[in-house]
Amino acid sequence: MIIKPKIRGFICTNSHPVGCAENVKRQIEFVRNQPAISNGPKNVLVIGCSTGYGLASRITAAVGSDAHTLGVCFEKEPTEKRTATAGWYNTAAFHQQADKAGLAFHSINGDAFSDEIKQESIDYIKQNMGKIDLVVYSLASPKRKDPESGEIYSSVLKPIGKQYTTKTYNTDKDQVHEVTLDPATDDDIANTVKVMGGEDWERWIKALHDADVLAKDCQTTAYTYIGKKLTLPIYGHATIGRAKEDLDRAASELVSEHDDLNLKAYVSSLKALVTQASSAIPVMPLYISLIYKVMKEEGTHEGCIEQIYRLFTEGLYNSSPELDDAGRLHMDGYETNDKTQAKVEALWEQVTQDNFHQLADYEGYHQDFLHLFGFGFDNVDYDADIDPKVNW
Repeated sequence: MIIKPKIRGFICTNSHPVGCAENVKRQIEFVRNQPAISNGPKNVLVIGCSTGYGLASRITAAVGSDAHTLGVCFEKEPTEKRTATAGWYNTAAFHQQADKAGLAFHSINGDAFSDEIKQESIDYIKQNMGKIDLVVYSLASPKRKDPESGEIYSSVLKPIGKQYTTKTYNTDKDQVHEVTLDPATDDDIANTVKVMGGEDWERWIKALHDADVLAKDCQTTAYTYIGKKLTLPIYGHATIGRAKEDLDRAASELVSEHDDLNLKAYVSSLKALVTQASSAIPVMPLYISLIYKVMKEEGTHEGCIEQIYRLFTEGLYNSSPELDDAGRLHMDGYETNDKTQAKVEALWEQVTQDNFHQLADYEGYHQDFLHLFGFGFDNVDYDADIDPKVNW
């Protein structure tokens, strides 16, 4: 099969196995070229391990700390006529590279919200890993089935309180335009918190604790994006932001509920990057294109793997990490400082359809978008006939 990108809206409906392998290989090479993580984790569970920050977390733990990693994801397998999801190919590539390096690993494919997948994970840990010293929670999903009630909740991307009109960028039509978003209802907010808040993170930690598979002094982190003025109306002061605030609640309760382990639970705030999740959020494609431009000029731009390596070395495995007033770890300072934000806000005021490609780094945005699905790598032959059926 000759595989070319099929882009529809903010997603790519196919992926390239060789390109995904190249993406994974480059991240592994980055970590290999960094100093080993001092006193890093040895038995790591990554919930949402197959793309973006979750994949980078798994690579950082495995390659930077020789950790035995258990990854949980929910990906579609390939067929003879259809490619797998990018996360499937990423995981297959990680397995291949980890096996070559003599690292211990295992992956479970299924609904991480379910009790069945939690139990399958616990069974593997008991039989093969000993006790877990780091749990990374990096799930991004539009829906969640409550394992107790069976009810399915759907998240929405809406502002809270009032209608919001702002600029956005339509990647499909290469168009800067205005978008108006109606305010969320109370049900919208509650459903989004159910999907994207801290409840499932708490259920995972409780299940692991009850099964006695968490190590003394275990750490756990969930990822968030907070942002600043330009993104607050659709992110911070919106349904997503309310869900992310619930992560703060969960982190505090996890610490108090599991004090027998001296558990440390952090919400880690990371920078805006092109991910499958962020591409779907109004405002973000335009904002990310502008912030890429500014941060590359400042020499401070980082991708997922650079961010996560710093999170491990400067945050999780730093004896005295710097925390904000809410107890969060921050790796987003290069983006959210006042000087950088002032530059982005100035560009935001100026940007129009006519000057977008001059003021923004759309080329960088689009390249990162393609890389998510294994496309756009200059050393991959995209005219080659490729077998899409890659197994783990």
